[in-house]
Amino acid sequence: MKTRNIIILIIAVIVIIAGVGVWIISSNKSNESNDTNNTNTNENVTNNEEIENTTNEDNTANKETTDNKKIAVIYFSATGTTEKVAGYIKNATDGDLIEIEPKEKYTDNDLNYSNGETRATKEQNDPSARPEISNDIDTDSYDVIFLGYPIWWGTSPKIILTFLDNHNLDGKTVIPFCTSGSSGIDSSVNYFKNNYKNINWLEGKRLTTSESEVTDWVNSLNY
Repeated sequence: MKTRNIIILIIAVIVIIAGVGVWIISSNKSNESNDTNNTNTNENVTNNEEIENTTNEDNTANKETTDNKKIAVIYFSATGTTEKVAGYIKNATDGDLIEIEPKEKYTDNDLNYSNGETRATKEQNDPSARPEISNDIDTDSYDVIFLGYPIWWGTSPKIILTFLDNHNLDGKTVIPFCTSGSSGIDSSVNYFKNNYKNINWLEGKRLTTSESEVTDWVNSLNY
């Protein structure tokens, strides 16, 4: 009887020792798995941080390049539409907003497209017309100029040519933009490129009064 009890006790001890051994092995494997997961997680975090840092460095470099250039948003607006768009560009670029002010302001009658005797009609049909500008505009201080205007009779108002004739923009980057119910910007930009060849003209765009559209366009430019 005593021998039997001793055998049972020995078997119990062996079972307990085996169980402890299995538990220890299982715990070690679990810790190794956790260590591996932690290592992978840390590596992923590090890789993500490196990607974010690279992206931030690129954005910072682009911003520094833009910040080093002084920007002006120069525009003519008879009805306020182009003025609104110019304001959006000013916000997107943090540039200086400058209005081209005609010495004689345009009235609704002046802009009557159906009357061939109106002031604007006569100006647009006269190749030599250069309406006077009342305010002094400094362009020497700027590297980049956004130049805005409405489309009149398929092209830019003649007061824009007054501005271009009287300011030396040679070597500067000029980005034209316009507002229009239907006509595009191509005719006016082609005239600018053919007659003011020393200016670095970037591709222009006809814009609506959607601030998001204007901002997206400005952010897409490489100037």
